[in-house]
Amino acid sequence: MAKIGIYGSSFDPITNVHLWTASTIAHRCQLDKVIFLPCSHKRRDKTMQTTDEHRWEMVQLAIQDHDKFIADDYEMQQQPWNVTSYETLRHFKEIYKGDEIYFIMGADLLVDIGAGKWGQAESLIRENKFIVMAREGINMLQAISQSALLRNYDDGNTFHLIDKGLSMSISSRYIREEFSMGGEPRYLLPEACYYYIKEHSLYTSLHDKSE
Repeated sequence: MAKIGIYGSSFDPITNVHLWTASTIAHRCQLDKVIFLPCSHKRRDKTMQTTDEHRWEMVQLAIQDHDKFIADDYEMQQQPWNVTSYETLRHFKEIYKGDEIYFIMGADLLVDIGAGKWGQAESLIRENKFIVMAREGINMLQAISQSALLRNYDDGNTFHLIDKGLSMSISSRYIREEFSMGGEPRYLLPEACYYYIKEHSLYTSLHDKSE
């Protein structure tokens, strides 16, 4: 039985922090695979700064030399009303029957789920397992204990909390801003992605409110 992590994000663009985070989680949690799952531009809660095609190409460039990393465009292919974490995880559990599937997310998203801000939140928590990364200013144990939904499904296996050494401040937004202002973020993202962005003149003009 394999252990597989589902790592969803805008990846707009994918950064070295994304790769470092995925690699660290794979090592600490003994994952056999990490699936990079770029979200669709159709998501109503996010505003992308470049196209699905460009983000998909950059993810593939970024992970091409890592044997545990694979990319999947499942969410990019869905209609917006089908793009929920619950439906996504159900999809991958059908594909990887008999394997253990973990949803990788930040502690800020755990707080949002606990507050009932996600669709199908109870089914999502009841039927799945999560690897939760620390975020500055969030006490993960307290977040679980203060939410009736989270604490009542916390059986010791539902949440794998990673609370040390996974908090870094360089974001995709920071990199986009550097490109738009003529900065030099070359060593903050994979070399192939840096040159891809330069070649296609991405992020040169932004109206940026996303992460």
